[in-house]
Amino acid sequence: MTNHASPDPAAVLWDMDGTLVDTEPYWIRAETELMNAHGLPWSEEQGLEFVGNELIVSARMMREAGLDLPAEEIVETLMGNVIAQIRQSVPFRPGALELLAELKSEGIPNVMVTMSYRPLAEAVIASCPRNSFAGLVSGDEVAAGKPDPEPYLRGAALLGLDPADCVALEDSKPGLASAEAAGTIAIGIPHFVDLDPRPGRILWDSLEGRGVADLRRLRAQQSA
Repeated sequence: MTNHASPDPAAVLWDMDGTLVDTEPYWIRAETELMNAHGLPWSEEQGLEFVGNELIVSARMMREAGLDLPAEEIVETLMGNVIAQIRQSVPFRPGALELLAELKSEGIPNVMVTMSYRPLAEAVIASCPRNSFAGLVSGDEVAAGKPDPEPYLRGAALLGLDPADCVALEDSKPGLASAEAAGTIAIGIPHFVDLDPRPGRILWDSLEGRGVADLRRLRAQQSA
């Protein structure tokens, strides 16, 4: 048994797209505009296939769909478009800002772990309340992206923490697989794509109404 009933998580490791903010529609809009500008069709269904991917993987898929541009240029174009949309309006997911604020008030650090590139992630962090995040792991800085465990292992390592003492929040299949493989207390919050329930997997419908007390309960259960 654990020594005290409600241990705090050492940190909360946040996915960005679909978990903290709902930028997937921004990405789909950017993809559609880029494809249409080159006379190519694009659908929301195709865009949803990209959820949780590394950006360079999505760019290669767009090339396979007929877009005759270098993958790196596709990534830069899409990212610039999405950053411009974020600067106009940041679509936070229900309950995300409230949980961030409570974690901050309780002294529990937050780290962003995203497959988005640093300039975009920094634009989102800049839109959050000051000092919401103690660290950032971005998709352009890892050797292996989600579903590999590296991003979440690095997120915990940024603060010198054991992943097993950290909670991870994820909405995508690759992201949840990454967080689970890293050994975190991984919580899946499905958004655009359903997450498969299985024994031992933690799934929440939403962050709305969830707080530090819920995270302490999970940590206590893991420690028991």
